[in-house]
Amino acid sequence: MSRIERYVLRTAATAFMTGLVVLTGVIWITQALRQIDLLTSKGQTIIIFVMMTGLALPSLVAVIAPVALFAGVLYTLSKLNGDSELVVMAAAGVSPARLLRPIVALSVAVFVAVAAITVQLLPWSFGEMENLTTYIRADFISNFARPGAFNDLTFGFVFHYRERTPDGSLRGVFMQDRRDPAHVSTYIAEAGKTVEKDGSSYLQLTKGVLLRPQAAGDSAMVTFDDYTIDLSQFSQAIAAAKRPRERSTADLMTPSADDRADPALAGHIRSELLDRLASPLYAIVAGFIAFAALGEARTTRQGRGLAIAGAILAFVAVRGLGIAATTLTVGVPSAAVFVWVIPAAAVLGALAMIFRRRLFSPPVRRVATDPA
Repeated sequence: MSRIERYVLRTAATAFMTGLVVLTGVIWITQALRQIDLLTSKGQTIIIFVMMTGLALPSLVAVIAPVALFAGVLYTLSKLNGDSELVVMAAAGVSPARLLRPIVALSVAVFVAVAAITVQLLPWSFGEMENLTTYIRADFISNFARPGAFNDLTFGFVFHYRERTPDGSLRGVFMQDRRDPAHVSTYIAEAGKTVEKDGSSYLQLTKGVLLRPQAAGDSAMVTFDDYTIDLSQFSQAIAAAKRPRERSTADLMTPSADDRADPALAGHIRSELLDRLASPLYAIVAGFIAFAALGEARTTRQGRGLAIAGAILAFVAVRGLGIAATTLTVGVPSAAVFVWVIPAAAVLGALAMIFRRRLFSPPVRRVATDPA
């Protein structure tokens, strides 16, 4: 790689990294503020807060990296044009292919990084985030339930308490477990208290009744002075089934017979797999579209605003079509072909613009200076 190519690569890489850090930091802060209730209302430590928000970083980087690359390449080429460096390079005989090489090298590097994130790191981070959420909800009465409200922890499970005393005890406890319609259990107690033992959370109810229906219009009522419920069963119910985004890429490629038997789940698995494999391609698309817009040498009198606006609209349109195609594959398996055609067509179209414009543009005349 020549000195000019290294200079272009260094400038573009610096702009890309700056944009990636700034954009990721801004969006991460907004996401972190949404999780601030972990510290305030849910009583979690700063370590849990940092872990929860930090696990969201891979997904942010995977989405932001192609955008940061696009902005970095636009900035680099605009800077080179503004300083008349591209004009000098063109007059010195630097071909578009040589100028394109550092952009391609940077785009491929971003492609590899995004592919590693989406294929390997992203499912791990989503899985760890779900495990951490399950851990936080294990003591859901302290971390989730609100006094005076009927709180739905999971589908079919309702918890309510009237108030919390200064020592942490609960007054006026009501619980109903309807997850199994054939075995509905209702707990009503005057008081209750959460305790931790051997890493598990328990709810101790005092002076209450347990209602369990036996037949239509009939139910069994059991009164108790003390009754202990293992709360970990509810957190286990949450983590029992992994969603497609939490599964490894290998699992998505080889779904089980049960997964294939459910058309809706099979569609989401197919869509998630295609999204992981195709998303890194938009790093290549970003580099080529940006170069097609500003890779030509321009004088200071030639405006670049229209070219930049066109490049932004083109990249947004291509990325939007890619997202739409991936979403469409949930219900239409044959739409998977568009997931690959859209980025490939964008790259080929950008290459056609780059080299076709070069073929039909007038040659640059070299001006010889008089030695005298």
